Amino acid sequence: MKTKVLVVDDEQSIVTLLQYNLEQAGFDVITAMDGEEGKRLAKLESPDMIILDLMLPKIDGMEVCKQLRQEHISTPILMLTAKDDELDKILGLELGADDYMVKPFSPREVIARVKAILRRIQVQSTASEEKAEEEELYIEIGSLKIYPEKYEAYFQGGLLELTLKEFELLLYLAQNKGRVLTRDQLLSAVWNYDFAGDTRIVDVHISHLREKVEKDTKKPVYIKTVRGLGYKLEEPKRK
Repeated sequence: MKTKVLVVDDEQSIVTLLQYNLEQAGFDVITAMDGEEGKRLAKLESPDMIILDLMLPKIDGMEVCKQLRQEHISTPILMLTAKDDELDKILGLELGADDYMVKPFSPREVIARVKAILRRIQVQSTASEEKAEEEELYIEIGSLKIYPEKYEAYFQGGLLELTLKEFELLLYLAQNKGRVLTRDQLLSAVWNYDFAGDTRIVDVHISHLREKVEKDTKKPVYIKTVRGLGYKLEEPKRK
């Protein structure tokens, strides 16, 4: 069965360009021209990946992304926009988008991004199957348990709802427990392409993680900020 990609964009030329190139790369493509239809197809067709334009009629891309995440639909989302605006980029990531590209873009780069995300998901699925009958391996730090093979993390026994990038960031911090990691190091390790020094992306994801594992985000005990350097994940001190 082919991997299914949903393309949502109100520019016919963009839809045609992406559909042609994705199909040439071996993907099954479905399309929508507005946010309302895009959301409907995202729920009805269960695509493996969504390429979502920011500026859409009826419901804009930000709202579509927000509503899908609120309904616990975790399909990876690559957001597209004609706006080269850092605030749009950060807001899109805050709402749960996994990646972000600014128009005009190269179809080859879009396909590379899609394949990279899907490859990580496939690794997760394969690893989970191989480990199904084996002892589950995990990293435990305080009340936090991370299962690298299953791409799952638990805090105080409850499953954390994390995007792919949030999980990968949390895992990398845990694998380097106690070590101070710069924003550039985290960009390089978690986002495996050049974000041109866009370190606010790291800050946004750190903020998301703190909301999920810290009782008081202003006084974190797990994910610490080291001023002038970066971040570190450490074992909370026992009182």
